[in-house]
Amino acid sequence: MQYKEWLNEWLELYVKVSTKERTYMKYRQQAEKYLVPALGEYDVAELTAMQLQKFSASLAECGLAPNSVNFIVAVLKLSLRRGVTLGVIDRQFSDAIVRPKARMSTAACFTVAEQKKIENYILEAGKPFLFGILLCLYSGLRIGELLALTWDDVDLKRGTMLITKSCHDSWAENRYVKVFDTTKTPSSERVIPLPRQIVGYLKLIRKQTGARFVVVGKSEYGAEIRSYQRTFSSLLRKLHIEHRGFHALRHTFATRALEVGMDVKTLSEILGHRDPSITLRRYAHSLIEHKTEMMNKVGRLLG
Repeated sequence: MQYKEWLNEWLELYVKVSTKERTYMKYRQQAEKYLVPALGEYDVAELTAMQLQKFSASLAECGLAPNSVNFIVAVLKLSLRRGVTLGVIDRQFSDAIVRPKARMSTAACFTVAEQKKIENYILEAGKPFLFGILLCLYSGLRIGELLALTWDDVDLKRGTMLITKSCHDSWAENRYVKVFDTTKTPSSERVIPLPRQIVGYLKLIRKQTGARFVVVGKSEYGAEIRSYQRTFSSLLRKLHIEHRGFHALRHTFATRALEVGMDVKTLSEILGHRDPSITLRRYAHSLIEHKTEMMNKVGRLLG
C-alpha cells in the first residue's frame, strides 16, 4: 500500500471520527501540502528512518518555523503508529526522527497606555458590538469562546460567565460560516468570575441589544470571527496602535492579572489551562517588574 493511500484511510476512518472537525481539517491540510508530495508515492513498507529524517530536515530548510515542522512530523508519526497497531505496517521508524527544538514564543500584549486608549474609545463610542473587546481584556476569553457566548451563559446576579463552547469559521458553499463546537480542551470549560465594573456594563449591553448572543452581529448567530478580527484591526489603526492579533487581548489580561498580584494557579483556572506550569512558562516574562522589586528588597541587606 502506498503511504498516500494509508494516509487517506487513517484521516477518514480514525482522525475524522475522533477529533473536532477543525482538527481533522488541519491534519488533512498538512498531509496534502507536505506529506503526500514528499512521501505519498512510497510503499509504507519501504519508508526508512533515513527517509523520514531527510523529510523532517527538508521542512526546516524550506523556512518553516520549528513549531510548524513539529506539527507536520507529529501527523506523520501518528499515522504510522496507527498503521503498526492495525498491522498495516510491520514497523515504523518515526521515533528516530530528530526534530528542531521549538521555543515558546513571548506573549505579545498591549501596554497599559495602549489598553487605556482601547478601553476609552469603546466606552465613549457606546457601540455594544465593540464591548466584546473590552470583555476579553477583563476575562481572558479566546475569540471563539467570546463569539459563542450567549446571555444564558452569563449570570449577572452572581457576576460569572460559564464557558462551555467555542466557535470557528468554516468554508462551506463558497463562503465562511460560523460553526459551534466544544471548547479547545476539557480544561477550557470553566466558570469565570467577572469584575463588578464589567457586570455593570454587561447589564446595559443586554438591555440595549435584546439579542441572544453577547456580541451581536448581522445574523441571529452573532458576530463571525473574521468579521470581528477585521473590526479589531480597524480599531487599532484608528487609534494608531501597533497591530497585534486578537489573541493579544488574552495575553494582556494575563499580564495585567499577574501585575496586580493574582496567583498563577487562579490565573491558570481562569484562562482554562490544564496545568499552572503552562501559564507560568508563557507569562514568566510578565513578572519581571515584580522580580526586580523583590531583588531590590534583597539588595537592601547590603546597605
